[in-house]
Amino acid sequence: MMDDESALRALCASLAGLRASGAPVVGTPLVLVHGGGKDINRHLAWLQEEPVFKDGLRVTSLAALKVVEMTLSGFVNKKLVGLLNGEGAAAAGLSGVDGPTFICEKISEDLGQVGRIREVRTGLVDALLQAGFLPVVSPISVDSAQAHYNVNADDAAAALASALRAEKLIFVSDVEGVRGADGARIPELDGAGIEKLIADGVANGGMIPKLKSCRAAVEAGIGQVHICGWAGAEKFAAQVRGDGNTGTIIR
Repeated sequence: MMDDESALRALCASLAGLRASGAPVVGTPLVLVHGGGKDINRHLAWLQEEPVFKDGLRVTSLAALKVVEMTLSGFVNKKLVGLLNGEGAAAAGLSGVDGPTFICEKISEDLGQVGRIREVRTGLVDALLQAGFLPVVSPISVDSAQAHYNVNADDAAAALASALRAEKLIFVSDVEGVRGADGARIPELDGAGIEKLIADGVANGGMIPKLKSCRAAVEAGIGQVHICGWAGAEKFAAQVRGDGNTGTIIR
């Protein structure tokens, strides 16, 4: 979705409108966690480095991490903050490094500087929310030695939503929802359904970590997790309110 400028602007306008109307996501103030994979790929071309993925996660060398962090915490984060502020949303950008908010550990040597979040500290996000800001969060994280890591944005969103005790988590992406073996959108899923989609090879690539993040979020106590595409402001607002579903709801 980050490549669709008109859709991105419309999403930011919709988020600003929901915030201004006092219509939070089921009683929880709005927080936006973002990725930016396609922008990372373009910027990595500067290093003449081809993107490599393993189990849906980006293999990240130390050299590539500099570009990944510059892209996510710099270019993408500030682009979103600017679009939201242009709509009057009072957005403020940060990454998991700030605070710090996301404490992680290295997943494996094979993946390089890729981390798994093991602790979320919500103090900075809470302070921004209490001051009336809409936090816009890059998933770049740190370990206990303050080394920086690339963290999957879906995992970061699920971890932060769980720590904030959110009642609803919505993933907005370039797909309308989860598709079954027949290619049709699946309106609702549970943990067993997710396991089957992965085991049968129906879910693949980036959808695998996304679904795992959804399952983890539900298991952590989030009432509903949604995966949806951008289908316009009215349908997005209905998805947020819970009186419409153009994607997939995981319970």
